This record gives sequence, structure tokens and C-alpha cells, in this order.
Amino acid sequence: MGEHTAPQFPQEIIDEYAALGVDLPALFSAGHLGERMGVRILEASAERVVGTMPVEGNTQPYGLLHGGASAVLAETLGSVGSMLHGGPSKVAVGVDLNCTHHRGVRSGLITGVATPVHRGRSTATYEIVLTDEHDKRVCTARLTCLLRDTPAPETA
Repeated sequence: MGEHTAPQFPQEIIDEYAALGVDLPALFSAGHLGERMGVRILEASAERVVGTMPVEGNTQPYGLLHGGASAVLAETLGSVGSMLHGGPSKVAVGVDLNCTHHRGVRSGLITGVATPVHRGRSTATYEIVLTDEHDKRVCTARLTCLLRDTPAPETA
């Protein structure tokens, strides 16, 4: 669904993952679902994650942006922030997502901004605000992720 935009990570985060042999920009994506829905991560750090998603292709039968599509964008952005907060030794797993839908949107691009509400040792919670192209709030979401230890590599 359109051109792929590589996420913009702060250089110190790229360097941290590179020291572990991980090419973070090459590794990270919005996942298969996010890719099908056209989710693009534009900026990513533990303090702020910004991404977009087109309305076209993500609507319900009445032609409005589907609430589930908003949830996909919100969970993607909050999960990226949680992953970056946890660092390379943790895996972020969503355990609670809630979304309040404020207005319908029929076309254009939705922008989401995720900012931390809580960043602890075992959980991270992000508020995600989705807006339309006129900067009107479409949805407010909150995601809590459990931060689990990265599984040890399997030995042959």
C-alpha cells in the first residue's frame, strides 16, 4: 500500500542495538497487518513515536475509518515506544488496549502520536492520540505492555 518509509530512530538507539548485532531500522516494521493497512512509522523513541495510516482501504461499510484500524495504528505506535523503553533485553507484549473514537473520517491520512504515561521495569503505558489532516482528534487510545525478558537463543 504505497511507498515504504523507514522509521527514524535516534542514533544512540541504533548504536545500542547495533552493538548487539541488530540492525534496528532493517528489523523493525509494523508487522504484516500494519503493512497491509499502510501503517508507516515516521519517528521513534521511548519518549515519542509518530506514525501514519491512510483512511482509504481501512474503512467500515459506512465509508468511515474502521475503529479496529485506529486500534491497529494505536497499538503499533505504543508497542514501538514500549519496545524502545524496554531496550534490547526486553520484549513488549500488549496486555490492555482501549480506544475512544471521537469523530468519523472518510478520507485522508491519520497521524498518531504515542507518548508515555508510565515507564516501569515490568510494564509501560502509552497514550496515543490520532488526528486527521486538519489536526482534529479522531481517537484517543491507551496501551499497556508487559515487558518480558528476551528469550534466550535456542541452541542446536
